[in-house]
Amino acid sequence: MALTNAQYDTIMREYEEKRRKNRRLLEERMAYIYEHVEGYRELSESVAAISVSCGKKLLEGDGQALEELHSCISNLTSMKEQLLLSAGYKADYLSPVYDCPDCKDTGYINDQKCHCFKQSIIRLLYEQSGIQDMLLKENFEMLSYDYYQGEDLKRFQKTVSACRNFVKTFDSDYHNLFFYGTVGTGKSFLSGCIARELIERGHSVIYFSAAGLFETLSKNIFEYKNKETQSDFRDDLHECDLLIIDDLGTEYTRNIAPSVLFSLLNRRCIDHKSTIISTNLSLEDIRNRYSDRVFSRITSQYQICKFTGPDIRMLQKKLQIRK
Repeated sequence: MALTNAQYDTIMREYEEKRRKNRRLLEERMAYIYEHVEGYRELSESVAAISVSCGKKLLEGDGQALEELHSCISNLTSMKEQLLLSAGYKADYLSPVYDCPDCKDTGYINDQKCHCFKQSIIRLLYEQSGIQDMLLKENFEMLSYDYYQGEDLKRFQKTVSACRNFVKTFDSDYHNLFFYGTVGTGKSFLSGCIARELIERGHSVIYFSAAGLFETLSKNIFEYKNKETQSDFRDDLHECDLLIIDDLGTEYTRNIAPSVLFSLLNRRCIDHKSTIISTNLSLEDIRNRYSDRVFSRITSQYQICKFTGPDIRMLQKKLQIRK
């Protein structure tokens, strides 16, 4: 995924703050050593004086001046390190400080993103997804078929296979998923599994409950302040690699809901940006509540996955009570 300018700027500001923090730390260390380690300041000042002296000799044509400078600096450096060791500090205590020594807190190594930069991208994507805490427990490693039987099990296994294929082919094929069915049968869980896999691969994922999404969109429509923030929010919804809309149908019904939903889904379909929708509503309920246009867009552009079976959350609560 190519970071947006705002996301890139956010990460680079973090690197700038790291460098500033470490410069302050080094300055504080230096001031303390100058004050408490006798002779260290004098040796440091000698380095500057010798450098100036050798510079003059070089300008005067002294061919041995550079070699002399290197020798003197090497000796003074050894003496400074010995003073630090004698005072109980490491020899490199006053060397530049970096959070990441590999890239020296620049984020890049030879024009390539450092491993720490890639990790920053993943962390940022987790934070911006809105489901950072949820994904700690919702992943394919936690997947269990124990709560399903018979036809319910077959449906769930088929859906899990579709979800794994969605992740596997995400970079090469355009897919959307529509999860519908009874309460507590694994719709939100599988959405979370997909989200975690894609974020770990560096893709941007935004999660919204339908209630939260429509509330935020409504504010953007009727409030005219903070236009730049509103524009950034709409851009994120349109441009993120994966948008998850959870519990469609639980939002407060407003006249704008069908048109806003169609506009969002249509824009993402045109741009080939994947979306996952989960709902407890039936397909007929979707048609009646959100218009034929929304129903047509979903049934023609989304892989439909039906969930049936027991309410897993209720079963888990009962098991915890028995324990």
